[in-house]
Amino acid sequence: MQTTKEITALFTLIDDPDEEVYYTVSEKIVAYGKAIIPNLEHLWETTLNDELQERIEMIIHRLHYCDLTNDMMEWRDSAYNDLLLGALLVAKFQYPDLQSSPVLQDIEKLRRNVWLELNNFLTPLEQANVLSSVLYKYFRLKGVEINHECPEDFCLNKVLAAKKGNAITNGIIYQVMCEQLDINARVINIPKQCIIAFFQSDYDPASQIGNPQEFIQFYIDSTTGQAFSHKDIETYFTKIGQTPKASYFKPLSHKQIIQLLIKETSKCFGTILTDYKKAELLALSALLD
Repeated sequence: MQTTKEITALFTLIDDPDEEVYYTVSEKIVAYGKAIIPNLEHLWETTLNDELQERIEMIIHRLHYCDLTNDMMEWRDSAYNDLLLGALLVAKFQYPDLQSSPVLQDIEKLRRNVWLELNNFLTPLEQANVLSSVLYKYFRLKGVEINHECPEDFCLNKVLAAKKGNAITNGIIYQVMCEQLDINARVINIPKQCIIAFFQSDYDPASQIGNPQEFIQFYIDSTTGQAFSHKDIETYFTKIGQTPKASYFKPLSHKQIIQLLIKETSKCFGTILTDYKKAELLALSALLD
């Protein structure tokens, strides 16, 4: 953005000790939109004042966050709510300059490798074995426990680059693969787990009534790709002391999955210095209610 007299004047006031002045100045700068970010970055590079640099960083963060908020509302209101795009938007909270092309290329390579191994004569369990073999053996995707000390585990770009993700991000990758290959497998709402359920091919949660569990053939652990039976799930509920409910077996919508990802990511930021990030992520989550 071309520097104007007003921008120059605003920049000279960023380090004003009066908080009200700083608030007013920052609001006016943010109103310019993300086009002013290069100007702010140049100002950051040409100053040696640590406090001023921190304020510039915060203003740049606010600009990125405003842009992300608009993108998330656009995603929410779209006709399909593409799951992969939603996960990339969450990753952009931490990596605002994220380029989606490398991620899309990785996903396409995985899809093609799975597609080459599939045929119309495979049973659903055999299809799951192909998927798990490509993801966890060929691609070597590792599953780790959810760790809120590692926000990168919740960012799909970092998960694919490091080949290491938690149950939620690995589950998203698994479901994206299934959707692109027309396999009826979805993340379901099992408490404290991110489990993929393989449904009967003609099952549609929007039109069929009854307990969704009746239409599930088997389950997949998204961290390892291991298959589970109904008996295994019953054992799990006994272990945690809960009675299975029909709602636990209903496929989560794309909005619900992304909302879960956002809420879990927010738990990575709970210190005094990062509490504002937690509040911003919870605000993004609330947009999807």
